[in-house]
Amino acid sequence: MPKSKGYRSKTRKVLKKASRKRGMIPLGRLLREYKLGEKATIIIEPSIHKGMPHKRYHGRVCVISGKRGSSYLVKLNIGSEERSLFVRPEHLRPIEALGHVEGN
Repeated sequence: MPKSKGYRSKTRKVLKKASRKRGMIPLGRLLREYKLGEKATIIIEPSIHKGMPHKRYHGRVCVISGKRGSSYLVKLNIGSEERSLFVRPEHLRPIEALGHVEGN
């Protein structure tokens, strides 16, 4: 029997939630509005299958370039190639501005 090469193959660790994080996700993550040109990180939410990007984009930084219904059109660079994806807001996290930390 040949090995399966499905959409979620080899994701045992990537798409696993901590035991205390299981269940419903916070509503703020669903209701957050992203502005055009804002940077976000693609972090796959394994409990919601709709609008889930491929595992190769997990952890990548992207730029919001449009909105289609409830999903966002994001652009990201992989090497010298630019890709565009439709991702739902559950799978996006905003990038917080990190201030300079003195002495550490």
